Amino acid sequence: AQNIRSIATAPWLFMPGLAVVIAVMALNLLGDGLRDAADPYNK
Repeated sequence: AQNIRSIATAPWLFMPGLAVVIAVMALNLLGDGLRDAADPYNK
């Protein structure tokens, strides 16, 4: 409950958190793509 109040009183904290989430998801998808491209046994 306190974290929701922090976002309400300091909305600039939301954007860095969102950037981290997007970066992690992008790296995860990139890693999956590289694994699929490099796997010779991929069906």
